[in-house]
Amino acid sequence: QVQLEESGGGLVRAGGSLRLSCAASGRTSISYALGWFRQAPGTEREFVAVIKWTGSMIQYADSVKGRFTISRDGAKNTVYLQMNNLKTEDTATYFCASADFSQRNNLLGPGGYAYWGQGTQVTVSS
Repeated sequence: QVQLEESGGGLVRAGGSLRLSCAASGRTSISYALGWFRQAPGTEREFVAVIKWTGSMIQYADSVKGRFTISRDGAKNTVYLQMNNLKTEDTATYFCASADFSQRNNLLGPGGYAYWGQGTQVTVSS
C-alpha cells in the first residue's frame, strides 16, 4: 500500500498563496502518478492537478491553470501544489491521491486512484 499525508493547508485572504505538500510512504514503487483533488461541502470531489513521478506529464483543471503549479521531489517522495492568486471558490478540503500504472489513462477522475490522504483544509476569505 501507499500511505499519503498532506500538509500546508490553512486560512488565507483572496489573492494570497499557499503551498500544499503530499508525502508518500510505503510501497511508493507502485505509484505511477500523484494527483490533487478538492472537495467543498455538498459537492463532488474535483480534479485539480496531476503529475507523473517522472515529471514527464502534468495536467491541470481549467479552473486553476495559470494559478496553481504542481511539482515533485522524487528523492523525498513528495509532491507539492503551489497555489497563487487564491480565490474564495478555491475553498475546499484538498486531497492527494496515488494512481498506479494500470490507471495511466484514467488520471482525471477520482476513480483512477487507489490510495488517498486524509485531506487538508484550505479556506480563502474575501
